[in-house]
Amino acid sequence: MSDKPQRIAVLMGGLSAEREVSLKTGAAVALALGEAGYEVVEVPVDDAQVPLPAGIDLAFLALHGTFGEDGQIQDLLASRGIPFTGENAAVSRIAFDKEKTKEKFRQHGVPTPEGQLVRRADEVTLPLPVFIKPNAQGSSVGTHSATTPEELAFALSEALKFDSSALVERLIVGRELTVGVLGDQVLPIVEIHPLDGFYDYANKYTKGRTEYFCPARIPAEITQVIQKHALTAHRAIGGTVYSRIDFLLEKDLNPYCLEINTIPGMTATSLLPKAAAAVGLAFPELCRRIVELSWAERRREGLA
Repeated sequence: MSDKPQRIAVLMGGLSAEREVSLKTGAAVALALGEAGYEVVEVPVDDAQVPLPAGIDLAFLALHGTFGEDGQIQDLLASRGIPFTGENAAVSRIAFDKEKTKEKFRQHGVPTPEGQLVRRADEVTLPLPVFIKPNAQGSSVGTHSATTPEELAFALSEALKFDSSALVERLIVGRELTVGVLGDQVLPIVEIHPLDGFYDYANKYTKGRTEYFCPARIPAEITQVIQKHALTAHRAIGGTVYSRIDFLLEKDLNPYCLEINTIPGMTATSLLPKAAAAVGLAFPELCRRIVELSWAERRREGLA
């Protein structure tokens, strides 16, 4: 194994509901890595076998959702002795399970909305209104708010199409914020302003339906508090490489941490690259930094 990676396979597509987004991430990352001076091979992932070309030094994971962020591909690559980007399998499994992530938040003093894990509507004890999401899914897939019992029943049925359990949380109304962490560096906060409703799948991926502000339009002291919580959250799950942590700011005063994305969207216009650009880190350099941080972490683990 060389001292640093030269030939990188970008794994993209995958088996989840986020396949199309992953293909866009992979294409953008492959282009950026090429600009950064690496030899790049694009590898569409269509099944769980994941055949890789010979001579690969590192796999750059551009796989969102199931078989990307949930530890499966990390376990597979580790078993083959192939270094990869991002967090290891153990950290990925925690981050992909929203209830396990919330438990880590609670243990480390990171504020998070009151919530409960359910499989049926009659198990919900939180008062309405609530927000419902599949416990293990990404990209706002299957998420809904509910203000009536009828809406709750519908929202749960939608969420349970994507997972066997759903996380029901107290509905927080406020500014939607996200914070990137790169190693020990906390990036500027991105404020997400959907023009209608909340930041669901449609608002996330339909051009013109959401505005973004970086840095976020919030006071400096609140910014510092949220950035501190973001770094604590990243470390609470065992994160060392990079992640994007989502928050809601209630009444412009009280931040609540929602979840952690260990393989966030990585097109040139995605949220993490927006935050990196705000501190002068261009997209190819951001990808290079992820490669370098990942390589160092895999060496610590004995994989590189």
